[in-house]
Amino acid sequence: MKISYDPEADAVYIELIEDVGQVRNLRLSDDVTFDLGKGEKLVGIEILNAKENIGKGSIPPVILENLSYQVV
Repeated sequence: MKISYDPEADAVYIELIEDVGQVRNLRLSDDVTFDLGKGEKLVGIEILNAKENIGKGSIPPVILENLSYQVV
């Protein structure tokens, strides 16, 4: 999984599965879009206006519970 933030666009992208090729977008709202891959598998989530939608004015810290992770 990869989480990236673009400060210019104020957008967060959560990539759940890498290199899936073509995806279909499922727009949940003006600011949230799911990317669906083969078999309608959720492969990514885009959140626009991220500071407003998930951070109360700033991007919150990411907390991983019960998951092993690698910092790159």
